[in-house]
Order: sequence, then C-alpha cells, then structure tokens
Amino acid sequence: MKIVVIGGSGLIGSKVVELLAAQGHQVVAASPKTGVNAVTGEGLAEALDGAEVVVDVSNSPSFDPDAAREFFENSARNLFPAEAAAGVGHHVALSVVGADRMPNIGYMGAKVAQERLIAASPIPYSIVRATQFFEFLDAIAATGTDGDTVRLGPVLFQPMAADDVAATVADVALGAPVGGIVEVAGPERSRLDEVIRSVLRAEQDPRKVVTDPAAGYFGAVVPDDALVPLGEARTGRIRLSDVRPVDGGGR
Repeated sequence: MKIVVIGGSGLIGSKVVELLAAQGHQVVAASPKTGVNAVTGEGLAEALDGAEVVVDVSNSPSFDPDAAREFFENSARNLFPAEAAAGVGHHVALSVVGADRMPNIGYMGAKVAQERLIAASPIPYSIVRATQFFEFLDAIAATGTDGDTVRLGPVLFQPMAADDVAATVADVALGAPVGGIVEVAGPERSRLDEVIRSVLRAEQDPRKVVTDPAAGYFGAVVPDDALVPLGEARTGRIRLSDVRPVDGGGR
C-alpha cells in the first residue's frame, strides 16, 4: 500500500521509511526537503494522493512552548483535511510517554494538544507514545550541566533506541487503527541520574552527576513516574549497553 511518512527525512522518519519500503510498500518520505511541508500545506495534496496510511513523526524545530504548539496545530489543520480528501484510512502519530503528566514542560503540553487534535479528527488513528531515545541522552545531560556538574532528578527512566521506536511505529502503521494510544519503552528501567552517570563515567567525561530532586527533568520537577509507562506497554529489544559504553560502578 501507499504510506506517506511526514517527517520522513528525520531520525525516526528515515528509519520508518526504510522499514516499510523493505516490506514492499510504496513509501513517500514527506518533508520540506522533498517539497512537502505539513505546516504550510505545500505539496500535501500531491503527496497524499492514493495514500492509505499517513505516519506523522515530524517534530517542532523549537522546544519553545508557543512555537511547538503552533507547529503541531498548523500541521494538524493542514493534514487532516488533506487526508480526508485523499481517503486516508489510518493516521499514525509519534508522541511521548507521560506527556500528559508533565504540564509544567511546555513542549509536553504542545504534544498533548496535538494528541487531542488527532483524537478529534475524522481520520481513524493510532498514537504511539515512546520513552526518551538513547540518541538524546547527551542533550538531557546538557540541560542539567553547570560547569563540571550535571544536576538531574532521580526519576524513573526507561529510554530506548531510535531503531526500536521506528520498528514500533512501522508495525502500528501496518495494523488496524487502535483509536487510542500504544506505548513503547526500552527493555531496562533505572533512574535518570543513574543512567546519565553511568554513560558519562564510561566515556570518561569529566562532569560529575549530582542527584538533585529539585533539578527534575529539563529543569522542571516532574512526578517520579512521569517518564515511564504506567500500564501495558511494548518493550524494545536494544539495550543501552548495545549502543553505548556504560559503567555500572558506584557513584
């Protein structure tokens, strides 16, 4: 079938495109790089012509709350009418585990707003909520860094590989719409500060990770279980130690 991947040139999108194409589907990698812009509507009608499934893994280029919300809302306003006109039968979107439990983080609020627009649209849908990616651990560490010290909260943490995220998204895209949320997380659960500490130590990074409950996550205090699934969830197969050196020694 024809599947259009919005954000098909990005980290997750390019992997989804590759997985679906390998299974013999006609896949369109739709992004501004290929002349398709969901935020402005440019090229959408042409890209969606004949599509049965749309996978939206696009992401706001800014984490500013207002900018992120505007990105997702404008994209939705253009996508859903175009999908309806093309007869698309399944809209799949990538979101974040626990987004609705972190209202004090503006980007998470923007993702929740996107989820609500998806649920309110006439297009049958599935939302895939994933935990944080291994590929973003350095960025998470940077948010808590002050000189040689990294302050992070000891919240539960279950990160996963981008390859596992893409595999889940592709699998959901090939199934029937669930009309709700599918959650996926990494195979190992630990604590945010412990994971970052083990990676930095293994890579001989001179920074010292200090456990600080007030530091939370991206500078915001969040519930202890905000970053992990609370109920039934799929589990990725790739462990952090498969892709990066980790040190399980003492603090």
